Amino acid sequence: MLLLLVPVGLATVVGLVALWPDDQPSRAQQVSATFFPPGTTYPDGRVVSVEPVDCSLPGAEGEPGQELTCATVVVEVLDGPGAGEFQQLDLPAEVYAAGVEVGDELVLTRDAGATGAGQYAFFDYARDTPLVVLAVAFAVVVGLVARLRGLAALVGLAFAFFILLQFVLPGLLSDQSPTLTSLVGSSAIMFVVLYLAHGFSARTTTALVGTLFGLALVAVMGALAVEAARLTGLTSEETVQLSTFDPTLDFSGLVLAGVVVAGLGVLNDVTITQASAIWQLHEVDASMGWRGLYRRGMAVGRDHIASTVYTIVFAYAGAALPLLLLFELYAQPWEVVLTSSELAEEVIRTLVGAIALVLAVPVTTAAGAFFATAAGGAAGAATERPMAALRTRFAR
Repeated sequence: MLLLLVPVGLATVVGLVALWPDDQPSRAQQVSATFFPPGTTYPDGRVVSVEPVDCSLPGAEGEPGQELTCATVVVEVLDGPGAGEFQQLDLPAEVYAAGVEVGDELVLTRDAGATGAGQYAFFDYARDTPLVVLAVAFAVVVGLVARLRGLAALVGLAFAFFILLQFVLPGLLSDQSPTLTSLVGSSAIMFVVLYLAHGFSARTTTALVGTLFGLALVAVMGALAVEAARLTGLTSEETVQLSTFDPTLDFSGLVLAGVVVAGLGVLNDVTITQASAIWQLHEVDASMGWRGLYRRGMAVGRDHIASTVYTIVFAYAGAALPLLLLFELYAQPWEVVLTSSELAEEVIRTLVGAIALVLAVPVTTAAGAFFATAAGGAAGAATERPMAALRTRFAR
């Protein structure tokens, strides 16, 4: 097993070193910087008064207008150069409809080059408190239930975000291959996350083998599917905005990179579960051979596959729910909707991830059964030698 993982680990380290982004801003970053005035900051502000304003839109001739209510608010700037100042802002109808009350905190934009009423504008709602509370609750629950292993998983999660933010995302915005960048980053994440959360053991190594196999399969199948389906990647508001920053980005490669990154969590879940099942079966009955371990492990794996396939499909369906609602409103044949570029991306992402997941189960099970029986055989032989010597001594 080490003969396989050591070269992969060394290749991952070499890939990280060779592909690590430099400090120079990419073309997209340089262009995006011009969209915001230099020196723009984002201070918090507390609402001290709210005044609704009628901003209804008149309808066309013979048609009713659209009744809308906007608002004029006064906010106290809480931080930054203008802390303590009171500013009047106009809020659009969709912001006021979402709910704005006295005492609410908002995120503002401050244009350092502007003066007067145009210096501040509404940017977003302040969500620090609920996010921090949920994050702390998540960490506490994980620590209480999973204990040290759960805390180690949280450290691994922090490392995963570090790689994503410092390596994968900057790499995707550069001239590097999106596929290679996502594979190297995903491999680095899996090496650290699996061993950190589950310890250095043959069981964890077995899961890592299955996970790396799944990632490689996702990359190969995803590349073939993206090319065969001619996916451009320009199917969402976000990717269209990216194209205005840098039209030379490989958007088809970004689709594939998204497939690889999206498969990390599910592959990790399935492979470590399969490896644990194999080693638990081996501990219960060390005399069970490779075929028996594989057969019983696959019985567990088939149940896991059935439930995880649902998880993948429903997760993507939930993420694409607004898109599905739009298709529900369009008067188009279902075969046209299903093969449209917007939905085809989600379908291919789902099917490629599901196929890699399903095939990773027998690979992980076979590797676990082989190494469990090999380890058991070596341990059994080592135990049998002193037992045979004792029997000989007593026989004399």
